[in-house]
Amino acid sequence: MKFKAKKDILFQIMTYGSAVLFLGFLMYRIFSEGILYYKFLLTDLTMVLILALLFWIQFSTKYELTEKTLIYQSGPIKGKIEIERIHEIIKNKTLWVGLKPAMARKGLIIKYDKYDEIYISPESNEIFVDKIVEINPEIKVIG
Repeated sequence: MKFKAKKDILFQIMTYGSAVLFLGFLMYRIFSEGILYYKFLLTDLTMVLILALLFWIQFSTKYELTEKTLIYQSGPIKGKIEIERIHEIIKNKTLWVGLKPAMARKGLIIKYDKYDEIYISPESNEIFVDKIVEINPEIKVIG
């Protein structure tokens, strides 16, 4: 089963605000100094790459539950976790450090193996938790 990622207004403002700001700088530089002004080529390229990364994360973040694995993807961050390795899920909390293939606050902290954890934010925490607990009823749900 596939799940779309919840998109928080904070991440939306960061992505689209950066796009407007960076494109404004680029347009100003192109029209005032010319497109071939060599001093700023590196900064222009850096801004475009940052924008590309933000939009890649914005439009590719998703999660999938199969019979045996949780698959996550968010831009360049992707991976799999076997559902039998998951032992605890904390609902409606935000993980501020660590692996976060998510774009919203108040998502799910998934603890697996002995000390590993990942933060995800599906559109509906309740539906996601219900589906994963159907697959592995031994998962402890907190919250």
